[in-house]
Amino acid sequence: MAQKSHDKGSTGGTPVLTEPERVRNVVLVGHSGAGKTTLVEALLAATGTIGRAGAVADGTTVGDHDPAAVRQQRSVSLSCAPLLHNGIKVNLLDTPGYADFVGELRAGLRAADAALFVVSAAGGMDAATVALWEECAAVDMPRAVAVARLDQPRADVDETVALCQRLFGDNVMPLYLPMLGDDGVSTEGLLGLITRRVFDYSNGLPADVRDPDPEHQRAIDESRDELIEGIIAESEDETLMDRYLDGEEITDEVLIDDLEKAVARGHFYPVVPVCAQTGVGLDVLLEVLTAAFPSPLEHELPAVTGVDGSPRPPLSCDPAGPLVAEVVKTTVDRHVGRVSLVRVFSGTLRPDQTVHVSGHGMAERGHPDHDADERVGHIYTPLGATVREVSLCVAGDICAITKSGSAETGDTISTTDDPLLIAPWEMPEPLLPVAIVARSRADEDALARNLSRLVAGDPTLRLERNPETHQLVLWCMGEAHADVVLDRLRAGGVELDTEPVKVSLRETLTVPAKGHGRHVKQSGGHGQYAVCDIEVEPLPSGSGFEFVDRVVGGAVPHNYVPSVEKGVRAQLERGLVAGHPVVDLRVTLVDGKSHSVDSSDAAFQAAGALAVRDAAERGQPALLEPIDEVTIRVPDGSVGTVMGDLSGRRGRVLGTEPDPDTEGRTLVRAEVPATELLRYAVELRSMTAGTGTFRRHFVRHDPMPAHLADQTRKEQLP
Repeated sequence: MAQKSHDKGSTGGTPVLTEPERVRNVVLVGHSGAGKTTLVEALLAATGTIGRAGAVADGTTVGDHDPAAVRQQRSVSLSCAPLLHNGIKVNLLDTPGYADFVGELRAGLRAADAALFVVSAAGGMDAATVALWEECAAVDMPRAVAVARLDQPRADVDETVALCQRLFGDNVMPLYLPMLGDDGVSTEGLLGLITRRVFDYSNGLPADVRDPDPEHQRAIDESRDELIEGIIAESEDETLMDRYLDGEEITDEVLIDDLEKAVARGHFYPVVPVCAQTGVGLDVLLEVLTAAFPSPLEHELPAVTGVDGSPRPPLSCDPAGPLVAEVVKTTVDRHVGRVSLVRVFSGTLRPDQTVHVSGHGMAERGHPDHDADERVGHIYTPLGATVREVSLCVAGDICAITKSGSAETGDTISTTDDPLLIAPWEMPEPLLPVAIVARSRADEDALARNLSRLVAGDPTLRLERNPETHQLVLWCMGEAHADVVLDRLRAGGVELDTEPVKVSLRETLTVPAKGHGRHVKQSGGHGQYAVCDIEVEPLPSGSGFEFVDRVVGGAVPHNYVPSVEKGVRAQLERGLVAGHPVVDLRVTLVDGKSHSVDSSDAAFQAAGALAVRDAAERGQPALLEPIDEVTIRVPDGSVGTVMGDLSGRRGRVLGTEPDPDTEGRTLVRAEVPATELLRYAVELRSMTAGTGTFRRHFVRHDPMPAHLADQTRKEQLP
């Protein structure tokens, strides 16, 4: 770590590495505006990977040279930026800070072996970042905290560290204190607590390392004792605490070694103040990333099975082992086609290698199960416009491949002789529907092409073609996600509009009624003659449709009874009042008339349809709306607000219980009409400061209140 060694000549470039122990995969986590992307660019510039901060936005791996467009793309997409420091390759995985793009963040967590939480010294922290910390804690992912934006007005490192300790836990401790300049505001250096040295950035990077001034010594000593006790408490040497309490001086080398082990195990979380603009702390942060964070050899790998679900032994991060890799991000570029970011977990991926690509378990989101053998083309280091082709990618490393015909986000890449499937990471359910309409027939063709590309790269986007409402619906994570998806469709040359989302309703009759259907026509030649009488009666919810034949004496010939049923069913599918399918109804054929010459199958179908329409006029038709059961996960303090809101949505609360997975959160179960949930993904987030989530599933249809049914008929009928 920075307290152990300080290389003033960090080497730029990203050479081909063949040893997994020399790789670090680090995901950057934090809310929007915390400074993640700016910090990544500063680290790249500090190591000589790029010529200057901001150069990444001058282009992308696919040749887009619009910096504004690239920055917008990177703000909502997972991106990878590799750098080299002290012979260690660090793959920095920059994730979006918006809650709508949690799918990109989950992909980054899968590809990484450690997480760097970036917190603004001037902007505080949002509840979503705390939830992500808890998510990392659940899998014991090693973490560190970078307190960024030290140059901002009202930046307060001490308060920010105290906030992190309150929200993240006591094992979050600073390794350095900020050293203020003569103006008492700007941060010109850091005070190292373990080495008791000053890192002075007055002359830029690398820092000038010197002994502390007398006025700094007291602050160092006070904070150092607390840090040492925290490190020793996590030490594997059980005698170390006794030795420390007995007054023995613990050497810096022992402390640093124990600190690195505790961080790598995910038990201790160092805090480093950094400033991308002035360079303060960049070199010591690089030491934390390379020396304290674990290599891929130390991180548990995801489980694998055969493509058919058969069990397989655990993976080993061995470059000589069987190839197993995962597509953590796929984009489709207009110039080169699909570009896939790939994390190799086992084996070695090489150019021109024939591999098996498997994708399973996402069919409900528009990603059909697929298996294909493909030849890998070129392999690249994925860094903006400065991409370089490489000769291989070993276990533990991350690379980019292009022109794959079938690779989608979440797919497994393995050998063709023994195809495997990696257990997928958990993806949130998209719950905000957006109905889109192409403006012309040509736009419909372009829309179909572009949608297939977007769905291939975004497993949090679900495409639905509703056969009842005849709408094309995109299910998104939130408004920002929807806006990005629509912008990308329009950027692909598609002219489209949005329209209100329609909910699939049902109709039924609420009281028994009789219907008479008479279809008689004579216009030369054979005529049409069919008469039938029916009785209808409502059935309990969920019963569906029943047809009963109670004709006696052959009033309706036996061979025409199925024709009547067919006509009735067709009419019920078309609807009786508002054009929605009719359910929970029993139709009984009780009488009728026929003609020996003019009766026919078509005539009795028409008569059956007329009879059920006639019965509807006296059967008091009603609209039925779908009812969903929702499970809402919210902080304890938001339970009252959420339950009050559910009441306003005509919801019925079924109960509450503590969340078994997370302390301080409650699960609220309720039944809510689906028409009241169209924008619930947005409104719940607003009520809970971005921390509330929910799941939903259909349970039944219930009658819609009369005033809402009348309003719906007016809106949906021409």
